[in-house]
Amino acid sequence: MMSAADVHDFPNKKKVPRLGVIRLDYDYPAAPGDIDCADTFGYPVFYKVVPGLTFELCQSGNLPDDVKERFIKSIRWLIEEKDVSCITGDCGFMIYFQRMALKEARKMDSSVTVMMSALIQLKAILIGVSIEQSILIMTANQSSLENVQTAFRKEFGVTFFESRLKFVGCESVEGFEAVAKGKKVDVQKVEPGIIELVRQTLEKYPNVGAIILECTELPPYANGIREVSGLPVFDAITCCDFFMNGFKQERRYGKQGWQHDWDGVQDKYQFGDNVHHSEKHHLVHKPSSGEINGEL
Repeated sequence: MMSAADVHDFPNKKKVPRLGVIRLDYDYPAAPGDIDCADTFGYPVFYKVVPGLTFELCQSGNLPDDVKERFIKSIRWLIEEKDVSCITGDCGFMIYFQRMALKEARKMDSSVTVMMSALIQLKAILIGVSIEQSILIMTANQSSLENVQTAFRKEFGVTFFESRLKFVGCESVEGFEAVAKGKKVDVQKVEPGIIELVRQTLEKYPNVGAIILECTELPPYANGIREVSGLPVFDAITCCDFFMNGFKQERRYGKQGWQHDWDGVQDKYQFGDNVHHSEKHHLVHKPSSGEINGEL
């Protein structure tokens, strides 16, 4: 129990840790568990779309100068205006922009951490399981992810050709094609197919020791995969939680009362909010309501 003395020792409490999410210029109805659904998180989250940063452009790994400039401005905005502790992205292919995002964040605030993709966890997981075991990486499209390997090796010293890494794409699962089409995914309809795909893949690779869900729309199936596999499953949400937990006050022991409590209420957000009035015409996907709130 926190004593009166504990409270008086911290008259100027620290902020509640906040997560900032760089969003693609891509609008779709996000299900709970998806990184673009604020209710997925147990801490405040703020979104900033980068006008012109389409999925196809992100997948290529190359940004035109104007989109790059808006990407950097979005990093700055999350730090300056929302005072975030950590920054992530809503697409696994933003691994291409990890170094750029981190460099910009460091200019603004040296304490801000950056994890633009669930794949950031890969090196730790490789170390954390037996060297005889494989890591299964599940993605929305296997061939597209394999194109990331050159950049990943350059950035993190891990090659996707490593024999311990096994890949499986979910593009053939019935109902999951909605991801590529930008439509709402029927999670209950898709989950049995995802689970069956995991079963079949583990039969093919029985020595898997952990699973990574690279696609940011796969976390809703993580619990089902944990149940059927009995293995640890990591995704974009576990990645965010790992870094955010480094900022959160531990409530069970140690000093108490130095950090504010979160009220549990997320800021209202719809796609396109917080876009500067001078940049909103660059949005490829317009807000469904036809309006953009929270203009800068």
